[in-house]
Parts: sequence; structure tokens; C-alpha cells
Amino acid sequence: MDKEQIKKIINSPPQYNETKEDTMRSWLRDAFSKRMRWVMSYVSAGYLILSALGIFSVIKFFRTDQAKYQIMYAAIFICCNLWGGLVSIFGWVMMQRPRISRLEFRIAELIETIKEK
Repeated sequence: MDKEQIKKIINSPPQYNETKEDTMRSWLRDAFSKRMRWVMSYVSAGYLILSALGIFSVIKFFRTDQAKYQIMYAAIFICCNLWGGLVSIFGWVMMQRPRISRLEFRIAELIETIKEK
């Protein structure tokens, strides 16, 4: 099978299925489904706790006069921001998990279609 036949199979309109389309709406729908609810709640709670601790450390940083406490609060703020970023990345990766499975199924369908022709 050459490249032209593969492009023809991929781009054929009769085989297009709108349920397979990846849009932002489908991402959000999948992210807030029952199966992913615990992940989104974990990510949201972790991010809120880290944000609150970061804001608290900034307030304490500007209210203290001693250098060692300023260094401590600055370090806490930086750590909270780094951990908040990691929690956000974890949430993003967990949102992408259904996409990977769907992509694997699409590849399997394409292989079966190529084998049939």
C-alpha cells in the first residue's frame, strides 16, 4: 500500500465520525466526567492549598523585618509555586489519558482498514 492510498483512507469523508473529534468542549466534558472526578478534585484542592500557603508566605514576607524569616518565607513561596505547577501538570496529564486511549483505538481501526483493502 502506498502513501496515496493511506491518505485517501484517512481523508475519506464517509468514515468521519464526529464523536471522535477532539475539541476543547470534549476535553472539558471528559475531564469532569464521573471517572475523572477524583482527579479533578485532588488537583483543585491541592492547587488551592498551595495557593493559600503561597499567599500567606508573601504576606508574612512583607511584614517581617528579620532577614532569616524573609528568606524562609521566600523559600516557602517558591516551593509552593513549584509544587503548584507540578500539580497543574499532573492534572493536565490526567486529562490527556482518555485522548491517548482514543488515539490507540484510531490507529487500530486504521490498521484494520488498511488490511481490508
